Amino acid sequence: MSSNFTIGVRFLLAKRKSMLMSLAGITFGVGFFIVTQAQTSGFEGFFVKTILGTNGALRVRERIQDTLRSMSVDESGEGFQISHKEGKRYVGDVAQPELVADAIRQFGNVAGVSRVVTGSGQLVLRGQTRPVQAYGILLDDHLGVSDLSEQIVFGELSDFRRTANGVLLSRYLAERLDVGLGEKIVFRAAGKARKLTVSAIYETGVRDIDKVRLFIHLRTARSILGKPFGASFLQVSLFDNDRAPHDARRMIEVTSHHVSEWQRREKVWLDVFKILRLSSAITVSVIILISGLGMFSVLAIIVMEKTREIAILRSMGYQRGDISKIFLWQGFVITLSGTLAGWIFGFLMTLGLANLPIRIRGIFSTDRFVVNWSLSHYLTAALIAFVVVMLASYFPARRAARLEPADVIRGTSA
Repeated sequence: MSSNFTIGVRFLLAKRKSMLMSLAGITFGVGFFIVTQAQTSGFEGFFVKTILGTNGALRVRERIQDTLRSMSVDESGEGFQISHKEGKRYVGDVAQPELVADAIRQFGNVAGVSRVVTGSGQLVLRGQTRPVQAYGILLDDHLGVSDLSEQIVFGELSDFRRTANGVLLSRYLAERLDVGLGEKIVFRAAGKARKLTVSAIYETGVRDIDKVRLFIHLRTARSILGKPFGASFLQVSLFDNDRAPHDARRMIEVTSHHVSEWQRREKVWLDVFKILRLSSAITVSVIILISGLGMFSVLAIIVMEKTREIAILRSMGYQRGDISKIFLWQGFVITLSGTLAGWIFGFLMTLGLANLPIRIRGIFSTDRFVVNWSLSHYLTAALIAFVVVMLASYFPARRAARLEPADVIRGTSA
């Protein structure tokens, strides 16, 4: 073991109380950094999973048409005219959904495509009326682009599959209408009315979706909504959801339809989560910074109290670099000990938080804290602690290295 390390530890143990205060600060700072990042990134990841499981990674909507503007070749307006492209406009729905879906399936990153016909209407039961948005789907296709099978809370999808006039109703709507499985409700749209049987009840946890959305069979939707052809949109799932913007641009070129990726649709909420992660990281890092300042004070005091010992070491042949290493070793020991203790503390806090019951309904649905176990949180916390404490150790180490034995003996050391 290096003599510089041994001497540094002995100097440090001479200030046990101050050393323990700095060590505790680093431990708590690292631990709180880990748990806050695990919590914020966990909720962000759960939100993304919920959105992808309800609205898909991509949505293919209206056809894109180039707009033309005519211009005369002379000021009089007579003679021939020329036309040129001025912009784009979006027209109607997906007129040929089968062809567009086949083209989209050729992309290697596409996991599934579902044709959806939507329309507004009203649910009527026992004198109650609620506005809703009907989604006509082919069940097997839609299960391939959503988490609908996991979102069923009452009933079975097999009942919906067997019932031509079956409906998948949200838990929110079922509670508001006081309707249960197997009961009949009336759906009115486009001047028509149809009795539907509640086959199953689902819950996404996204309040804006659960308040209005219901699922019916595609054929039933075409009949009630008066849309015998086309589709309102195609919902697309991907193997790699992070590639959604790239795939969207390519699909626009291939299909000449507007394609929106989930990152653009949910940009506001994604920005909110990023700000929360950043603000929590900055706030918790202040604890580590304060601990670094405390470490600076401890080492500065040690330098002042150990000037004679430093002078003796220099007289014995220790170089300036050796003296610097003695104090840098002290900072490294505190950093390493505090980081390891902080990792354990952060792990235990995260584990406890993951098992803490909580009921959240709004932008997603969960009955417990959602945490993200990521090695990057531990490494980032360690890096922050290392930079702060070692920087705080550098200046006292530099001052100690500049002490000259003769100045110490004469009492003129700076």
